[in-house]
Amino acid sequence: MTRPRRGRVFTLVALLLAAVNLRLAVTSVGPVLTEIRSGLHMSATVAGLLTSVPVVCFASIGLLAPRLARRLGAGRVIAVGLTLLTAGLAVRPYAPGPVLFLLLSGVALGGIALVNVLLPSIVKDHFPDQVGTVTGLYTVALNLGATTAAAATVPLTDGFGDWRLGLACWALAALVALPPWLLLARERTETNQPETSAPPVRVIRQPIAWALAVYFGMQSTSAYVIIGWLPQIYRDAGLSAGLAGVLFATTSLLGVPLGMGLSALAGRVRSQSGIAVTLGIFGIAGYFGLWVDPAAAPWLWAVLLGIVNTAFPLVLTMIALRGRNPATVVRLSAFAQGVGYLIAIPGPILIGLLHDVTDGWKAPLAVMIGLMVPQIIAGFFAGRDRQI
Repeated sequence: MTRPRRGRVFTLVALLLAAVNLRLAVTSVGPVLTEIRSGLHMSATVAGLLTSVPVVCFASIGLLAPRLARRLGAGRVIAVGLTLLTAGLAVRPYAPGPVLFLLLSGVALGGIALVNVLLPSIVKDHFPDQVGTVTGLYTVALNLGATTAAAATVPLTDGFGDWRLGLACWALAALVALPPWLLLARERTETNQPETSAPPVRVIRQPIAWALAVYFGMQSTSAYVIIGWLPQIYRDAGLSAGLAGVLFATTSLLGVPLGMGLSALAGRVRSQSGIAVTLGIFGIAGYFGLWVDPAAAPWLWAVLLGIVNTAFPLVLTMIALRGRNPATVVRLSAFAQGVGYLIAIPGPILIGLLHDVTDGWKAPLAVMIGLMVPQIIAGFFAGRDRQI
């Protein structure tokens, strides 16, 4: 579909502003998790549940996105998602207890879930010949947002003298992203146009869809264990809260250049299997380093885990490439992300429980090393040159 250049630039800006917000609600929590637990009297097990709230919301609410997009339009659904995110981020820090904090986190993350699923279809619809490059750009924006929240939440908390205000200020970023999508909400795209030439594709019957879902689930498990527990692993090894936050931010910061380059490369090659396998090997090395001693070479472990985290832009690019049109991409995106996040739900909870039971990080990190194997296998099959 051909669109005027100014319209494409406006859409790209809107897309990037939305992408900046896709991890703020998650990465802002880890660096001040100790303060949150103390302020809300939250146990380690409940904290592990907190790290799983994102995957629960992304799995359950993300599956509703295709139906909502067909009825309302992708732009309107994304605008609704950003509204929910703004409200959740602004209110949740002032929850009086852990249960309400979890529920309000669910509101914010439910908004993110809607945006998560629909952005690949926006890329396919507006930039069909630049899927890899534009996906790379918006994952760069996503990583910049995640990195900023991870690195700045502790200084903001120290500056304000209150972790609640340090978390609530991130609602401003979501508020800034909302106006362009209110304008784009008037547009009707291919994601919600009737499909008269062929019946809707049933992605659940497609092996490539299952490969993408498993790969998405494995990389999500790894990503949310890193997001939820990496700062605590470093702090438990004797590193300061500030340094732990910076090391954690490094894992996201690496996604800026690597995510851009990786997505552009993935969009140009016929098969992405080799890329997926290589990323998994880096993941094994990073988790093994933490297992041996987190404080021995903390920067190296952070770099290795930052590299494996670029599996996220890779899988988003593969989702957009595996679908022949935007309508198929939104279904494939919902299936891969919905099922993938369902697969990922137990991971962060299990890591928290293992830590409580063993009073250490050896067993949890051994599990993470083992989970890299199915990620590598699923990535190999998801990366093959196939289309739905």
